[in-house]
Amino acid sequence: MSVFLKSTKRMQRSDRVYVAVSLLILLIAAVVMLFPLYFMVITSLDRPVEAASANQTLIPRYVTLESYKFFFQFSDHSLRWILNSAIVALCVTAGNVLVAGLAGYAFAKISFRGSRILFWMFLITMMIPYQVIQIPLYMLIINTFKLRDTYAALILPGLCTAYNIFLMKQFTTTLPTEILESAKIDGCSQPQIFTRIVAPLSKTVLSVMAITTFMDSWNNFLWPTLVITKDEMKTIQLGLTSFRFQNSTFFAPMMAGACIAALPMFILFFALQKYFLEGVTIGAVKG
Repeated sequence: MSVFLKSTKRMQRSDRVYVAVSLLILLIAAVVMLFPLYFMVITSLDRPVEAASANQTLIPRYVTLESYKFFFQFSDHSLRWILNSAIVALCVTAGNVLVAGLAGYAFAKISFRGSRILFWMFLITMMIPYQVIQIPLYMLIINTFKLRDTYAALILPGLCTAYNIFLMKQFTTTLPTEILESAKIDGCSQPQIFTRIVAPLSKTVLSVMAITTFMDSWNNFLWPTLVITKDEMKTIQLGLTSFRFQNSTFFAPMMAGACIAALPMFILFFALQKYFLEGVTIGAVKG
């Protein structure tokens, strides 16, 4: 009995050590990940001076909102940059939810000739790096369709992605076919089946698609750099580069703009974080 009690105490002590070490590692990881955000916020509260004249410290000596005021007064299009990002992100998100939702439902529940081949072609496109298709995509948008400095140039390339189609297809496969067959017997058309049955049952996956697509589109920097040259058509991510000149940089106003650009992401995450957690395993179902 005494041997058993000693082994139990030893196990309890080792468990406490394991928990303490795990918490310490998690704390260090959290500090490392949160430090860039902390530095961005405290830098945005500094004075709007050139980077060479700034005195950066980890603990701010004083707090001022002058850099935020400078951000909005620096250009006549500062608010337009935020509006452009919102328009592009919302349109891309709506397009992906609608098009990818319908396509995923069609691949999962509608039998048509060549569906498997077409679906595998979509999967193959997911294996091609985005950088590989940038040149032909740029030539198509700029040289063929003449869409430079337009909302269409920012929206059309991301209007539907193969990943979202795959995600919707995998989820829709798990829905009972009997329910859809019963709806057909009752006289429902395919659009009615999708809007009245499939979409309400797929709210989780559609929400995950909307969240991830909005974040990717809002934070997109490379593609707007290629197709936008006019200052009034810039997105907020591209507009932040306006604070960097050849010989100087207004670092604090740039960080103020970065804080403003990150604010929708924080709101989106804290409001819909349960969908982020569900999205980790949403595509792991068998199809």
